[in-house]
Amino acid sequence: MNGLLVIHVDIDDTLVRSVGTKRIPMSAVIAQIKSLAEEGAKLHAWSSGGAEYARDSARELGIFECFMFLPEPQIVIDDQAPRVEAPHSCLSNGCTLKEPLGTREIA
Repeated sequence: MNGLLVIHVDIDDTLVRSVGTKRIPMSAVIAQIKSLAEEGAKLHAWSSGGAEYARDSARELGIFECFMFLPEPQIVIDDQAPRVEAPHSCLSNGCTLKEPLGTREIA
């Protein structure tokens, strides 16, 4: 990794789960987001619901200040293969800036 760690975080089923009309915060993932933000990671929240939905959700979860907000991309063009970190792996690996993240490439 060179320089600043940049992380894109989805909202639904990553930071909050919905069961009917009830929204259930994913407390352990939210704690990791706060920790990463405190360590200086640049965090972008996004959702298929759009940037406004991502902002409202982050505000609801008490982590608004941790993020910049993006709409969900339909297409990603990059010269590098994307890396994906699942929340459960993030928790088991610690997800700090001091240790490498467990990742998998998407073909």
